Amino acid sequence: MSERMIELKGIVKRFYIGMPNELEILHGIDLEVKRGEFVSIVGSSGSGKTTMMNIIGILDRPTEGEYQLDGVDVAKAKDKELSFIRNQKIGFVFQTYNLIGRTSALKNVELPMLYAGIGRRERKERAKELLEMVGMEERLSHNPDELSGGQKQRVAIARAMANDPAIILADEPTGALDSKTGRMIMDIFHKLNQEQKKTIVLITHSQELAQETGRIVTLKDGEIIGERRGERC
Repeated sequence: MSERMIELKGIVKRFYIGMPNELEILHGIDLEVKRGEFVSIVGSSGSGKTTMMNIIGILDRPTEGEYQLDGVDVAKAKDKELSFIRNQKIGFVFQTYNLIGRTSALKNVELPMLYAGIGRRERKERAKELLEMVGMEERLSHNPDELSGGQKQRVAIARAMANDPAIILADEPTGALDSKTGRMIMDIFHKLNQEQKKTIVLITHSQELAQETGRIVTLKDGEIIGERRGERC
């Protein structure tokens, strides 16, 4: 088993290819993330962070370059295999939560397991355990519109953990939260990294949050301009 979880080599991403308004967002990204690392990717708005996350999360394909995710060559993999990898290996946490409305916290957490073909009883038990892990056991039957921002994000983290992924990708996960609630969310990520050895990639514009991670990768205008150690090395 390789210690490299994520390996990007010469990743270029262009939009409107071959058109007069062709736009290159990423200009040859090289990045390695080891198994069990907690890495942050920082940069201002427009630096290419979200495009990079979409490629790491296999939500989009690079125009050029190589990407190996846990030993799988993403460029050569078929769409069906990529869907399986996304569902099984990656847990996503977004700033906007992306929960399904009019659906209970429990059902939201069950959803990735449903796609993975896990039986109803097992899904329900695991969803309850995960909601308990993030301190939401009292809110199992609440719909998203009955929850605060912090509670929604905790449900989103539980959902990200549904299929026990190797990697968690968190895109500005505290961006819509006050500082106290944001602190609680970061504490959950630290716990997942330290106790469950999850590989976590945090996309953020906050240097303060980035400083909490083991390694800080700085992105500017679609290029990595520096790396440094964070406080948790």
